[in-house]
Amino acid sequence: VQLQASGGGLVQAGGSLRLSCAASGRTASTYAMGWFQQAPGKERRLVAIITRSGRTAYYADSVKGRFTISRDNAENTVYLQMNSLKPEDTAVYYCAAGGVESRRRSDYDYWGQGTQVTVSS
Repeated sequence: VQLQASGGGLVQAGGSLRLSCAASGRTASTYAMGWFQQAPGKERRLVAIITRSGRTAYYADSVKGRFTISRDNAENTVYLQMNSLKPEDTAVYYCAAGGVESRRRSDYDYWGQGTQVTVSS
């Protein structure tokens, strides 16, 4: 499966962005999907994941209550709605697909190219 992330940009603190991840090549509904972030000099870490059905999601503590992951299996697309953005959310955001519904980065086999999110104070 190929993944294409989009929707990043520059936003002021307190603002919102919506990231999209379009999947092609194979039906996205066969995969768990996740969003990960990587800030300069730091490891890539989990932001949120969503199960194949879309009924269950998991969030990192740092984004709970501010970010929402969702998916539209008919459109083969996963979204990350980011509200109340903070400067510490600044990172490259990657979408990923995996055969296992897991919180572990290593369980995700397919990765998009990343989209930059910059939050100014």
